[in-house]
Amino acid sequence: MPVAALVPLALLSTLTACGGSGKHAGPARLVAGPGYTYTVPMGWRVLHTERSTTAAGGGSVVSVTVFLLRKPYTPSLFPSATRELNRVAARLAADSHGRLTESITTTLAGQKARAYRYSTAAYEARIGFVLAGRREYELFCRDAKDPACDLLFASFAFG
Repeated sequence: MPVAALVPLALLSTLTACGGSGKHAGPARLVAGPGYTYTVPMGWRVLHTERSTTAAGGGSVVSVTVFLLRKPYTPSLFPSATRELNRVAARLAADSHGRLTESITTTLAGQKARAYRYSTAAYEARIGFVLAGRREYELFCRDAKDPACDLLFASFAFG
C-alpha cells in the first residue's frame, strides 16, 4: 500500500485511539488561535478571544491561552523555567482548592514542555506549558479523563 494511502488511515486510527471509551471518538474539528492549532471533537462549541480559544462539549472544556513573555525563551532556560512553572502549577491547584498530583517533562508541538495534573473535589484537571520565543502557550483541560484532553495535547501545534 502506498504511504499516501496510509496517512488517512493513521489519522483515523489516532483519532479513534484518543477516543478511549468512545465518548468523543469520531470526526474532529481543527481550532486555530494566535500562532497555534489543535483538534477537538466535531460539534464542540468554540469561543475565540484575542489571546485564547476555548472549546466545550459534553460537560468538558479544553482551552489554549497565549501569554507574552518579558524576555525571549530559549531551550537553555528550561531548568529555570521548570522551577517557575512548578510554582505556577502548584498555585493554580491551590487556588482551585486542589492538590497537584503529577508534574512531568514531556514534548508538545515538538518542544520540551511541562505538564501537570491536579485534583479537586469536583474534577481532575490537566495543564501544559509550552514556551517558544516570547510566547507561553497554556493548554488546559478541566476534565483530564475526557479523551478530548488527550486529543488537545496530542494535536497541539504551532501554526
